[in-house]
Formats: sequence, C-alpha cells, structure tokens
Amino acid sequence: MSSSDSSRDVYSETLAVFDQRYKPFEPLTTPEIAESLDTPRRTVYKRLEKLVDRGELKTKKAGANARVWWRPASLIDQPSAKRSPDTQSTPSQSIQDRNLIERILDASPVSIVVVEPSGEISFANKRAEETLDLDRDEITSRTYRQPEWNITYDDGTPVPVDEHPVTRVLETGEPDYGFEHWIELPNGTERWLSSNSAPVPNEDGDVEYVVVGFEDATSLKEREDKLTSDRRRLLELHSEELFQPYLAAADDEVHIDVDEVVTLSDGTALQYITTTGIPAKALRDVFERHFAVLDARLLSLAEEHCRYEVHVEAPTLPLIFDDHGGRVNAFVRSRTDETPILTGVLPGDVDPRTVLQEARQLYSDIELESQELRYTPRLLYDIVEESLTDKQFAALRTAYYGGYFTTPRTSTGDELADQLGITRQAFHQHLRKAEQTVYEQLFEASGKGILD
Repeated sequence: MSSSDSSRDVYSETLAVFDQRYKPFEPLTTPEIAESLDTPRRTVYKRLEKLVDRGELKTKKAGANARVWWRPASLIDQPSAKRSPDTQSTPSQSIQDRNLIERILDASPVSIVVVEPSGEISFANKRAEETLDLDRDEITSRTYRQPEWNITYDDGTPVPVDEHPVTRVLETGEPDYGFEHWIELPNGTERWLSSNSAPVPNEDGDVEYVVVGFEDATSLKEREDKLTSDRRRLLELHSEELFQPYLAAADDEVHIDVDEVVTLSDGTALQYITTTGIPAKALRDVFERHFAVLDARLLSLAEEHCRYEVHVEAPTLPLIFDDHGGRVNAFVRSRTDETPILTGVLPGDVDPRTVLQEARQLYSDIELESQELRYTPRLLYDIVEESLTDKQFAALRTAYYGGYFTTPRTSTGDELADQLGITRQAFHQHLRKAEQTVYEQLFEASGKGILD
C-alpha cells in the first residue's frame, strides 16, 4: 500500500514491517521493505535513514552495494523468546497505542501536520492533503520553511521564516495560536488558513515535535472582508438613447427609482420600479416597446406615483450593475431644462470602466458624468443575505417590493409564487423561513433576545 493511501503515518507504517514479524530485530534489506510497503525503494530508503537518525532503527552495509536494517532489541517490548507463532503478527501494546493515535489524527476534521526540529514535515493527515491540495508524500517531502508554500500576510507581504509560528514554537517552546495567512495551492489559487501550533516536548523539556492544526478559513475571510468593507462608488451616468423614451412620455419632472432587482432561476429578473412624472399608461407603453421587457404589472397608483413590477431578460442596466455587486438607484430629471442623470452604486473595488464597457453594448452613447466614493453602513443587509438561501432571499425581497406586507396587500401569495415560478406552498415556506432567520439575526445573534 502506498503511503498516500495509508491511514497511518508513513514512518510508523515502515516500523510496522519490523514489529509485526516473528523476529522484529531480524535484519531486512531495502528491497524487502519496499516490497512489503509497495513503495519505491528510493522513498523507502529516505524513510529508513530518518528512522535511523531517530534511533528507532539500526543499519549497516551488507556487501559492496547492499544495506540491511533492523530494530534495536531495546525497543522491542516483548522479547523474542516469549513470542509464539500464534502472536507473531500482533504488535506490542505500545505499537497498538501509537497506531490508534495516528488513526485518530488521520480521522481528525482539522488539518494536522507534524514538524521536526530540523524543519522537515514528518506527518500529514488526510484533511491536510485536502486543504493543501497535495498528496501526503509531497507534504512530507518538504520543510515548513520552503518558499514553495508561498505564504503571505493579508496585504500580500511574504511571511519571513523568523515570523513563522513553527519557528517561534521551536525557539520559545511555547504554543502559538491564531496565526492567519494566505497560502498558494499548486493550481495557483489561494486559501486563507488559520493555524494553531503547539510543541511536543521530550523528557528533557526540549521540543521534539511541533504539531500544527490548521483550517481553511477562506469563506470566513471573504465574508469578513465583505462585512467590514462599506465603501461604495456612487456613479452618475447620462445617455440620450436611454432617456429619450421616458422623457417623451413625461409631463414635466421625472423621477424613476429602481427599488429592487430579483434574479429568477431561469436567468430573467423582476425589476421593481417607482415613478413620478410619467402617467401609468404611458409608462406601460414605454415598457412594451423596450427590447428587454417580457411583461409589466402595475402594483399601485397614487396621484403622480405608480409602482411597476417589470419582468425583464438580460441585458439591462440594473442587471449589469447587479452582476457586479451594485445597483441602479434612480433616473432623475428635476426640470425640463436639466440634463437627466442615472445614478447607481458599485462596490468600491469594482472598476467603473468595466461596467461602462458592458453598458455601451446597450447604449452606445452612455457616458460617466461623475463618480464619488462614499461610506454607507450595510452590515445587517449582508448578514441577512449571507444567512438565507437564494430561494428564501428571493421570496423575501419579492414579497417586500411586491407589496405583500402592505395594507391592503398589493400582491397576493399566488401572484408572487407565479412570478417566482414556484407553488404557493413553496413560496410561503421560503418566506416563513426567511422571516424567522431575519428575526434570529436581529434578536438572537445580536444578543438582544436575552433579557436581563
């Protein structure tokens, strides 16, 4: 069995070849051991040399080009004279205990590696293979300080060897907890790891091994960055081609708010729009002539204001902004002599030129009039969005912007379920779960649900 498939440490697996024999101190050649392990001779030879350095094996030349290896008698728990043929394949209790520990480490849901004082990695469990995207033999062929790991701090600065937690543990003999860093995988992607390192001292108190437990915290890191980054880039855009149909239908001042965009499972979307200055019928005519509109439903009409639910297919400007994590806020013209402006926001780290390039495929004359970085709190929204499934979040937004919570209701559950392409029962189930999650985040996760 190869070491990468074994559920035990490769060195213990090698020792087991000797310990499970009738005479564990009987010398064996490298080819014999390699055959027992089904492992290349060169790999086995390196393991045997390391075991000799540890004092767990002895070796000597046997002829011009051969070498034999054996277990020192002092390390054998049961003398050969007391062994019987019936027990020759049963390891000593200490070997059984050691193998049990290794099996437990290998089954650990936390990634674990063991580092020697020389810096060489002598053990890696299965979870470590998955996290580092390397086979066990590849991990144990490295030292912790090799540049191939490409370990960096959050700002991209390489982590010096003297600041590595394993170095600190080896120097101080004290554990090092909560070290976080980026690491580059063989395929070029990066993962954010959080690690704890602790020493294993020998009888003299010196560090014999360093045990490192680490976890892939990339998703938590991305969420943390998302929740703590509140920069927003406010954009003002102008396009005669975009505005002309709306201005032609307007009486005077025009204000169109894009309240929300809900993407549906089939790739289309519902855009909830509130308008002032355009009669409802004239606005419906504009929607009917728009290349991306599939359907439009009047939700409410009050004096000069009307609210529409517009079913669209990509591409539209609101969907382009939505795809980049932003949104279109409004289309505004306060007076007939003013230049109409479309306002939208993007995450601070999104290049507006990318959005403009896509927008010009729809409206060739669109131009960026101005941009400004602003800081707006959005923590609760992101926490709720992160906590809900896509279906629950879609149901909640559709219910809110579709007027399900207003009195009287603008939309029924049947109408909203039909828009989402699901049954009424499924809609209400998603909505109830979404509401429960919002309340939990508001009252439980915040600690406000606990009364003194």
